[in-house]
Amino acid sequence: MADSDIETAVARALEDSPDRNFTETVDLAINLRDLDLNEPSNRVDESIVLPSGTGQETRIVVIAEGETAVRAEEVADDVLSEDDVADLDDDDAKDMADETDFFIAEEAMMQDIARHLGTILGPRGKMPDPLSPDDDVVETVNRLKNTVQLRSGDRRTFHTLVGAEDMDAEEIADNIDVILRRLHADLEKGPQNIDGVYVKTTMGPSVEVV
Repeated sequence: MADSDIETAVARALEDSPDRNFTETVDLAINLRDLDLNEPSNRVDESIVLPSGTGQETRIVVIAEGETAVRAEEVADDVLSEDDVADLDDDDAKDMADETDFFIAEEAMMQDIARHLGTILGPRGKMPDPLSPDDDVVETVNRLKNTVQLRSGDRRTFHTLVGAEDMDAEEIADNIDVILRRLHADLEKGPQNIDGVYVKTTMGPSVEVV
């Protein structure tokens, strides 16, 4: 259960959002302090499963062969073979990378994928999550559908998706609570490394959370 102050901030952000003819996302802006972000070890780079989901469609591409590929067809947006990857030209690969939220690939293919797509997926932070022979591809895809990436890079302020405006304030607050707990655990000085957190819809004003 999220802190009531977080839920209050989310409710206000939803209320203050102007009416639009589309469903806006709800985003979190996080400001860091007292961290040397030129040092890669101090940067935030986390995958977090949101308990209430993202409220958005998450596009997932699986790179696999055989039975894994067959099972992936049930849940993934696209399934590619090793030959498909090798046949991609740079423009098609860039388009696919930009349109896809997460890639999953069988461990045995990771070296070839790095060779063919590493220069495209790497800088975008979208190298595939490796799938071991013991992993259930359906379970992995379904988990990633509710996952967001927290990446600060070398920026003091960074953003992440926490829901959609048609979700309940309590659901979005629960998502924010999970993110803040992870940051407090991972940052060198915990909450002291956070300078401020703000929630807003796509077109709405920012509301301070903490």
